Amino acid sequence: MNVLLRGGSVVSGSGAVRADLWIRDETIHAVGLDLDCPDAETVDVSGKLLFPGFIDAHTHFDLDVCNTTTADDFYTGGRSALRGGTTTVIDFACPNKGESLQYGLELWHKKADGRCGCDYGFHMTIDDWNESIRAELPAMFEAGISSFKMYMTYPAMMIGDGPMFEALRELKRLGGIAGVHCENSGVIDALIAEKKAAGALGPASHPESRPAVLEAEAISRLLKMAALADTPVVIVHLSSEAGLREVEAARARGQTVYVETCPQYLYLDDSLYSLPDFEGGRYVCAPPLRKKSDQEALWQALASGGVQTVSTDHCSFTLAQKDAGRGDFTKIPGGLPGVETRGLLLYRGVAGGRIGLGQMCRVLAENPARLYGLYPRKGVLAPGSDADIVVYDPAADSVITAADQAANVDYAPFEGFRTSGSIASVWLRGRKVVDHGAILADRGGIYIPRGRSSL
Repeated sequence: MNVLLRGGSVVSGSGAVRADLWIRDETIHAVGLDLDCPDAETVDVSGKLLFPGFIDAHTHFDLDVCNTTTADDFYTGGRSALRGGTTTVIDFACPNKGESLQYGLELWHKKADGRCGCDYGFHMTIDDWNESIRAELPAMFEAGISSFKMYMTYPAMMIGDGPMFEALRELKRLGGIAGVHCENSGVIDALIAEKKAAGALGPASHPESRPAVLEAEAISRLLKMAALADTPVVIVHLSSEAGLREVEAARARGQTVYVETCPQYLYLDDSLYSLPDFEGGRYVCAPPLRKKSDQEALWQALASGGVQTVSTDHCSFTLAQKDAGRGDFTKIPGGLPGVETRGLLLYRGVAGGRIGLGQMCRVLAENPARLYGLYPRKGVLAPGSDADIVVYDPAADSVITAADQAANVDYAPFEGFRTSGSIASVWLRGRKVVDHGAILADRGGIYIPRGRSSL
C-alpha cells in the first residue's frame, strides 16, 4: 500500500492543520505540507478532515444477557463500527461467576478472531474475587489486557464492596486500571419491588427505579474506596449531573478519576420512556436516559475536559427482543446500538459550537488510546502509527435512519437526526474499508494487545 491523501486537514487533540498524509503499507509514513511521493497513488481529500480512526472502548458484541444474545456479534458489530469511523473497539470479555478469567478470554477470542472487520481488544470483567482470580491477573497483562471492569449492580456480576476494594488494590500493584458501573443495587431492587407492587410495569418505571441519586451514591462510594486504595478508576457511561458532581468533588480532593459518557446521555432524555405502544421500551438501558439538565452538564464537562472519553456502550437488540419486556419493564433487554453513529453525533456538537474539533479528536481517539494502552499505535496520525484514518466531509449532511445502517437492528435511537457532514471514507491499517457508506472489507480486524495506561 502506497497512498498519498492530499489536500485535507489533519486533526489531532490540538486542532486541525492543513497537511498531506502518506500511507506506506499499514502505517503512516509521513505527515506534512506538499509531500513529494512520486510512486504513491494520490487521493484528493481537499476540504475534508482527517481524524485518527475512532476508538470505542465500550462495546458488547455477542453477549448473552437477559435470556437472549445481543443482536450484533463481532461480524455485524465490526461492520457497523467501520461504517461509523470506528477502527478499534475494546469489548468486554465476561466470564460467568465460577469461570476463570482465562476461560473468558479464550471464549471472546473464539467469538471475535477472524470475524471482526475492525481491530479489537478486550477488557476483562471481574465478577468473582478469590485467590484463583487474583493469581490469574498477571497472565491477563501478558495477554495484552490491562483494564478490567467491575459492577456495583446486577447480582450475576457484582462482587461487593470488600472484594472490589481488594481488587482495586491488586490492580494498583500490577499497574492496571478498573472501569466501574456505578449504581446502588439494593435501593434499585427496593424501588423495582414498589413499582411491581403498584402494577406500574411499563417502560416509564425504568428511570424511576434507577434515579440519578443512586448513580451518584455509588460513584461516591467507589471513589472513597479508590482513594483508600490509592488508585485511579474510570467511571463508565456516566449519565447524570449528580454523578458528575461526585467526580468533581473527588478531583478537588486530589484524586485521579477518568470519566466516560455516551451519545445517548448527550442527546436523548427520559421523556422517551413514556412514548405510547411500548416504543419507550427500545430506549431502556442502564443507567437510564436522564433529564435535559443532565445533558447540559455533560456537554459542559465534555467541552472543559472533565469527560475524557465518549464511548457507546453498544449493546444492541432487535425490537422483537425488546418486546420480551411487555408487561414487565425489568425483562426488557437493556442496551442501545450506537457504534455506527457516534462520530456523526459528536461532530454535530462541533458544528453546533458545543465542543471544539480538538476535543472531539481527544475523546474519540487520542484519550481512549492513551487511557487503555494503545497510544501511539492508535489514536494519532503520526509517522509510525497505524494508518487508521477517518476522512470526514463537513459539507455532506445526511439523516440518521434505521434503513441506512449496518448494525443488525431494526430501529435507530437517533432516527431522524440531521448530521453536520458525513464520513467519506475509512482506512484500517492502510486499507480503505469504507467508501461513502459502502463497506469494502469486513473481516480484516486483528486482536491488538494493550499496554499500561499513559493518560
